[in-house]
Amino acid sequence: MDMNRKVVLVLLVLIVFLAPTANAATPNANSTDTTKLLLAKVAAKNINPAQYLVSEKFDGVRAIWDGKQLKFRSGNIVNAPTWFIAKLPSMPLDGELWLGRQRFEELSGLVRQSVPDDAKWREITYQIFELPNASGSFTDRAVLIEQIVATHNWPQLVAVKQTKIIDNAALQTLFKKMVDEGAEGLMLHLAAAPYVTGRSDVLLKLKPQEDAEATVISHLPGKGKYVGKLGALKVKTASGIMFNIGSGFTDAQRDNPPLIGSVITYKYRSETKNGVPRFATFMREYQRF
Repeated sequence: MDMNRKVVLVLLVLIVFLAPTANAATPNANSTDTTKLLLAKVAAKNINPAQYLVSEKFDGVRAIWDGKQLKFRSGNIVNAPTWFIAKLPSMPLDGELWLGRQRFEELSGLVRQSVPDDAKWREITYQIFELPNASGSFTDRAVLIEQIVATHNWPQLVAVKQTKIIDNAALQTLFKKMVDEGAEGLMLHLAAAPYVTGRSDVLLKLKPQEDAEATVISHLPGKGKYVGKLGALKVKTASGIMFNIGSGFTDAQRDNPPLIGSVITYKYRSETKNGVPRFATFMREYQRF
């Protein structure tokens, strides 16, 4: 990269992280509240994707870099190797730690170790899809992410590929192709959106099955072959809906179920007229990160 291009990139970074945003009058570029993140809503099947940038939905672990520390969505510190942390830039990043498609359980075990497995961490990539507190549209931020990643030139720091899709037919074709290849689904981020937090229509997810989160409120005992183990979790959604989840658990999870008060993700097919998820199945737990 020649000197002129380096100067332009430095100026772009300074402008983005020193400029005010729609969410805060004086954002601190080196301080990111991991409890206030952008969360996706479910995309309608007939959505017109023309105003969105589309990317793969990764089955990884959300990780936020605040310029000094790498944290889980819960705010707990990720015990990443020192060399991994040293490679990260000084500006905040939001993305997913990822091992590859359909390797979430393996990844989950690795990133939760108190002493990181140095060799295994060299297989993990940090897939960047957002710049917390940065100004401009998401299109602007996506371009800047690519520039930051290119400048650092480190294979484990990756800019998530964002694609323009012209219509719903093309979106469904891409969706089927990606899912058939093992992807978890697609994400649609409104191209013109400023940086926002909370569950918002500016970010949508398209998956073969819907998923959501709920809090564990009790453990229900097992019967038959599950006597003495977990039979089901009684959970409560943010809107107050309570229901039981009795499937999707490994034997190890039935022996050591998610703690009461922890947050779990479940998948389901549809909802009853009272808002209760049908065929709810346990997917994973986040609270222990």
